[in-house]
This record gives sequence, C-alpha cells and structure tokens, in this order.
Amino acid sequence: MAKFNLRSLLLAAASGSVPAAGQLNSLAKAAGLLYFGTAVDNPSLTNTAYTAVAFNLSEFGQITPANGQKWDSIEPSNGVYSYTQGDAVTSKAQSAGQILRCHNLVWYNQLPSWVSSGSWTTTTLESVLTSHITNEVLHYKGQCYAWDVVNEALSDTGTYRADVFYNILGTGYIPFAFKAAAAADPAAKLYYNDYNIEYAGAKLTAAVSIVKNIQSSGGRIDGVGLQGHFIVGSTPSKASLVAALQTFTALGVEVAYTELDVRHSSVPASAAAQQQQAADYVTVVSACLAVAKCVGVTVWDFDDQYSWVPSTFSGSGEADLWSSNLVKKPAYTSIASFLKSAATAPVAVPTVVTTTPVITTAPATTAAGSNSHYAQCGGIGFTGAAGCASPYTCSTLNSYYAQCL
Repeated sequence: MAKFNLRSLLLAAASGSVPAAGQLNSLAKAAGLLYFGTAVDNPSLTNTAYTAVAFNLSEFGQITPANGQKWDSIEPSNGVYSYTQGDAVTSKAQSAGQILRCHNLVWYNQLPSWVSSGSWTTTTLESVLTSHITNEVLHYKGQCYAWDVVNEALSDTGTYRADVFYNILGTGYIPFAFKAAAAADPAAKLYYNDYNIEYAGAKLTAAVSIVKNIQSSGGRIDGVGLQGHFIVGSTPSKASLVAALQTFTALGVEVAYTELDVRHSSVPASAAAQQQQAADYVTVVSACLAVAKCVGVTVWDFDDQYSWVPSTFSGSGEADLWSSNLVKKPAYTSIASFLKSAATAPVAVPTVVTTTPVITTAPATTAAGSNSHYAQCGGIGFTGAAGCASPYTCSTLNSYYAQCL
C-alpha cells in the first residue's frame, strides 16, 4: 500500500484559502488552525453520500480512524496482525490528501481476550506491548501526523484504571509505551488522549502528572488530546477551556480537541436547544483558537447516523454537526461563521493571529543542531533545540510547526 507523504500533507494544510462555500477545514486553516477534522468508522464507508463529505479536503483536513486501528482490529491473536480495517480508512484519507491522527495504541478497552485475560509477568507484557506498538507504528510510519499512544488511562475520579497494563506494570507502562512508539516512528507526534480533562479537576491534575511522568522518565510526549464529549447547555466556559489547554501547553506540549461532540440530553432537540448546541460548539472552537499551541479540532464523526452517543447514553443524541440525513445543523453554520470572522478579524484571536512565529532555519550544509530527519525544529511556542543535523534544513510548514527536511 502506498504511504502518505507527510511533508506534502502538512504543506497543504498550511496553504488553504477560504472557499465561497465556507467549508470547515479551509475556514479553520485561514483562522490559524492546522486542521478541522473528523473521525470515520468502517461501517460508514459504503455510504457514498457520507464519504463524499468525509473525504472532502475543504470540509475536513484531518481523519481519525474511529476503530480500525485499535488493538482488537489490528492484533486479534498474539502475533497475528491485520490492517484491513485501518487501511480502509487511511487509504481514502490518503487519496483525499488529508492529515491522519492515528488512534490508538494502548487502551484498556477493545482489547482481545488474549491480552486482557492473559497470565502476564512484567517481562512478557512489556514484550507484547513492544511488539504490538512497533508493528503497528511501523506499518503506518510516515502516514500519521500523530498517534494517540495511550488512551484513557485515568478513571473518572482521576485515579489510574485497574486494567491489565496498570495491574502488571504500574504507572510505568505509559512512558514505556511512549518510548516504544518514538523508536518506531521518530517523526510522528505522540499524544496522551483522554476525556474530562478539558476543565479543572482531579482528572486534569492527574493528566498533568502523566505528562510530567513521561518527560521525567526520558520519554517523548508531543501533545495532549482533550476529547471534548460535552452536553448541550453544560459545556464549560471558554475561560475554563482555555485555562485547561494552557495548563498542558505550559508543559511544552501541543493540544487538540480530538473527539468533539455536544449531545442533547433528550431528543428530538427543540430549535432553542439546537441554537444552544451551536453556541457550545463555537465556545470549544474559539477556545482552541485562543491558544497558540492548539493545533486543531476533530469531531467524533459528523453525521448523527453514525454517532456513538445514542447507544452509550440512553435518551441522548443528535450530537453531531449534520443530521442523520446529512443536513447541516445550526452548529455547522455557527462554527463556519465564527471561523470566517476569526480569519478576517485577527484582533478577535490575538494569540493565534498576531503572535510572531518562533522559527529557526538552519543551513542545509551545516550541523547547526542535533535534530534528526523529520524532527520538529521550530514554530510558535516551540522550546526545543533549534537547527537540524546536516544535511537537513529546518523548513517552515506552518506557523506552529517547522520540521527537519
């Protein structure tokens, strides 16, 4: 299977213009984000009306395979790998020129029974983790802008989940997984991803500790994904959201909303409830725009027909930007209008539009720095070493990201 040219994708993501139709990704890029994206799951791929929207680069510049890259799909039996489901989504994103957020490598859920119910020692479980992460990351090497390396390691109270990984390896399984992923693909950004860390509380505090633990262990973590599964009328304020984002960026990592949806507690939603939903969506998008190192927003599917919400939250639903018959809701229109205004009125989002990029360019013929091929070497908020090892040059891909190419 052909591989993504990650450099081409990032250059394309940084060069979009605002189309007459005001599609979300083009508007988001014009406003200063790297992408506006969506998750896509395999059952929807046979719906041609759906895929025409999902793989429209102007609408969505980034795709997350919703389930096809999870452990039970990739390695259903020990040492037996199948990439059919993951590749079905990634190949369509490749054809459309979309960025990939790859999801996920280590999660307590959707594990095959041979993992979750196995009899493990520290040595044998570390071996299995290394093999799984290495095989999957190498298969997608060069395609993924980012990997959700560890997903939802924390319980709702902010304690660690008592899953097979924690029970055998303790908190050390998290930096261990990040080190394995970094070794397999040094160019991909590595994220910790979780929900209910979008506002102050015990879980956000615990997630901060995870980031620090990875860093202090000598591991590399590049980003934190804040899922953003919210409820209409109960979405946190912009100030709360911004404060949480900045808590993470202060640690030197980038952030993104990775699974955004805003569900109605009862359906069908009234016109007033739809307007509140629209306002809630705009609040989240505006918070991302207000933080320089918030690179993008991903909705967890865009069409109510394929939403995970009704099967998980009884009586709730209509959480997405399009209805089940692919009609855009007020939330879509409000996001598009907000992004267009943000792009044409920079004063509304000063931290994104008016900040001068901190980008260092090293001559291609000198070893001005130690950064290797594909490593980040500059961008807004970048605090790492400048310059690239010879013969690579620090190339600006967008205001937030420069890479040794």
